Amino acid sequence: MFTKTDAELQKIGAKITTREIQQQPELWKETLNIYQEKVSEISDFLAKITQKVGKVKVIFTGAGTSAYVGNTIMPYLRKHGDREKYDFEAIDTTKIVSTPEDYLETKTPTILVSFARSGNSPESVATVELAKKQVKHLYQIAITCAPEGRLAQDLKDDPTGLVLLMPAKSLDQGFAMTGSFSCMALMALLVFDTLADQDKAENVAAAAKLGESVIARESEIQKLVDTDFDRITYIGSGALGGLAEEARLKILELTAGKVAALFDTSMGLRHGPKSFLDRKTIVFDFVSNNAYTRQYDLDILNEIKGDQIVPLVMGVGQTKSGQDFDGEVFAFETSKRLPDAYLALPDVMFAQMIALLTSIKVENTPDTPSPTGTVNRVVKGVTIHQFD
Repeated sequence: MFTKTDAELQKIGAKITTREIQQQPELWKETLNIYQEKVSEISDFLAKITQKVGKVKVIFTGAGTSAYVGNTIMPYLRKHGDREKYDFEAIDTTKIVSTPEDYLETKTPTILVSFARSGNSPESVATVELAKKQVKHLYQIAITCAPEGRLAQDLKDDPTGLVLLMPAKSLDQGFAMTGSFSCMALMALLVFDTLADQDKAENVAAAAKLGESVIARESEIQKLVDTDFDRITYIGSGALGGLAEEARLKILELTAGKVAALFDTSMGLRHGPKSFLDRKTIVFDFVSNNAYTRQYDLDILNEIKGDQIVPLVMGVGQTKSGQDFDGEVFAFETSKRLPDAYLALPDVMFAQMIALLTSIKVENTPDTPSPTGTVNRVVKGVTIHQFD
């Protein structure tokens, strides 16, 4: 796909999605540059909040892929963020809108971090309005790809808000979110991770190299897609367990549901969901770089391999002598071992490529994958009811 001309990709309805997957490593470098340019503004904004109200709840929110940004980064930040200042949660806008009193606490100072490709989804806009009504001390950060979107525009002159715009090319024009997901996840990590800025920059550089290697290994990934399958399962732990949900969504979106998909945690799969696995299911486990957690990822890989049911079970991650799966592994080779939340960036590129190539395999068009038009790039048909 990545060696085809734009004209060739256009003929099969895959030009936009292919190029948007391909450009991500460069977009991550741009995202780092944006963070570096705004780091003083970000630090000042957050410092004013904590100096005024003390410890504050940070809610990462969005719908669909934007929600999975929060699910991916939150486990990492609960350990590596400043827990003396912030209490991190990830809550979908769809949950907040339908049951706001379950999640919005009037007396709890809150920073609502909204992830949004367009900034115009009705749930995102409604979540902000509900939070304004429900939370006495509310602050907002909009991490979005669209400067003209509602979320960005509404915070432009608001002293209690901060807008962080992603690189222009991260505003995906394809149906499926790709670069928008990875850039928004990276920006939130850069904002709240307690690592030194130099270490953050090194993580981004390493992740970008791994992302480039995924593109270069398209032929290997194509061989995996050539397996006879009509089901796929993604699993992982911690941040990579959150990522598994986004990986699952990509295959559903780009194949328009022609390939059934499941996600779960490495430990959770045994508790019923493993029933999904059969002789036409392929399984990928995003293997953690945390030595303790990694053991559980490898345990389930070895168990599934030993069951001798599925045609393909594979670990995806950075190899480590003495702690590896003895079956098939899509291994990222690098001298720098990435924290899981940063490893999620090249990991998601792997999943995006699986989805792209599978979409072509089932004769779908990745740029416009929904043949009925009932699923849309920006969600439609949502009624927001009055909340009193």
